[in-house]
Amino acid sequence: MLRAYKTEINPTPEQRSIIKRTIGVCRYIYNFFLSMNIKLHEQGHKFMSGMEFSKWLNNEYLPQNPDKSWIKDVSTKSVKQSIINAHTAFMRFFNKQSEFPRFKKKNKNEVKMYFVKNDTAHIIQCERHRIKIPTLGWVQIKEKGYLPTDLVIKSGSVSMRAGRYYVSVLVDVPNGIMPQTCSNEGLGVDLGLKDFAVRSDGIAKGNVNKTKQVKKAEKKLRREQRKLSRKYESLKKRNKNQEGSATRQNIQKQIVKVQRIHQRLDNIRTDHINKTVNELVKTTPSHITIEDLNVSGMMKNRHLSRAVSNQKFYEFRIKLEFKCKQQGIELRVVDRFYPSSRTCHNCGEIKHDLQLSDRTFVCTCGYVADRDYNASLNLRDAKIYGIA
Repeated sequence: MLRAYKTEINPTPEQRSIIKRTIGVCRYIYNFFLSMNIKLHEQGHKFMSGMEFSKWLNNEYLPQNPDKSWIKDVSTKSVKQSIINAHTAFMRFFNKQSEFPRFKKKNKNEVKMYFVKNDTAHIIQCERHRIKIPTLGWVQIKEKGYLPTDLVIKSGSVSMRAGRYYVSVLVDVPNGIMPQTCSNEGLGVDLGLKDFAVRSDGIAKGNVNKTKQVKKAEKKLRREQRKLSRKYESLKKRNKNQEGSATRQNIQKQIVKVQRIHQRLDNIRTDHINKTVNELVKTTPSHITIEDLNVSGMMKNRHLSRAVSNQKFYEFRIKLEFKCKQQGIELRVVDRFYPSSRTCHNCGEIKHDLQLSDRTFVCTCGYVADRDYNASLNLRDAKIYGIA
């Protein structure tokens, strides 16, 4: 079984320069592959695959354009991986699995420095406090002891975000975690905006976006974004050809400040999801039932799109699936049209006139309960479901 580990690293100034240069080349190659195929399509030619592009790049383009020799100065494995990623993006578009590939922007954290074992005889060495990355050498790890030192590292990547550097490795875990003994009772989980997760055992996990630390970070983010906007307005009033001016340097510093606040908010929300998933799995139920939410449809509501996006429902489901497989817990997924909120758990009557503003479920049989808690009970006892 393959498992990914990601942690922060502390590279030297020379290593940071190599990482930035490699990521820049990978972004250039990715965009070059996209623009080449767009040009071929406009001229009526067939699609150029990643392998054909790689051969053309090394055998024809680079020898004829010596000014582009800086492409060869970085890791060839990273360049090949960026071509593979671009080819995969086109294949997903052709199979109607995603939209048309978009060009990578410089200030976006979308490109990574990929590395892999050089040959089968050597392995990627990893110690408690450092890891040996090809083309970089030994790199210090900030969180000591997090990466496994007794397992084989298949591949990995180095990324940069908000001025910080991270390494992500793919490790071959032989057996994984042994399944635990589960109880006979199941657990239903209803996801929402008022409370992030309401469980059928009566425990509710609140909305992290309503906490003080999130509100404080969002307030600081708005303030720093206004500062960044004013700096751009100031630059427009000056000569735009002043490359390397103090104004441009201040803008780059302000961009990093904004990125760090975005990263902090993302870390807070991700930590909230991880804790919620761990608390669910630690109860060791016989099964966990969730609803197949139509997140893309919910995002179309302009009044709720931001709140839905901040809740990160998809990330919660992916992590819950992984944890359930590790522990041997059955994860049931109920159809999105199942009336879990409108059905009375006591008598089974469906209340068709229930509004979104009705937070308390009141049935004609005398049953009164919280709307989300009633839905979690119905999900727990659902008879028609799919296995994730």
